[in-house]
Amino acid sequence: MFDWIKNNRRAFGEHIEAAAEAFLRQRGLKPVTRNYQIRGGEIDLIMRDAEVLVFVEVRYRKQASHGSGAESITASKQRKLRLTAEHYLQQHHGQQLPDCRFDVISASGEPLVFEWLKNAF
Repeated sequence: MFDWIKNNRRAFGEHIEAAAEAFLRQRGLKPVTRNYQIRGGEIDLIMRDAEVLVFVEVRYRKQASHGSGAESITASKQRKLRLTAEHYLQQHHGQQLPDCRFDVISASGEPLVFEWLKNAF
């Protein structure tokens, strides 16, 4: 299924993120933005789950035997995600901060199988 896209990492990543977004939309989340970037980091998806703003990190592993995508999120990566989320909140919400959480979508295999970890960190 992915053979045509595997040689282009960026396109492959965008494909996985779009599939993860569709997965979350089917479960009631509403998209806010995709690939929010600042100099120090990037958040793959920002979505709403009712009144909660959800920062989503999407990870893909071809084989689950190499560990889940969630297991690949280091303390350093978590720090970068938090700093990027803080920047987003300052730019878009000012003093009226919404409830927030960090979720991880771990995708693996062909066809894709998703594992959704709410409040991952």
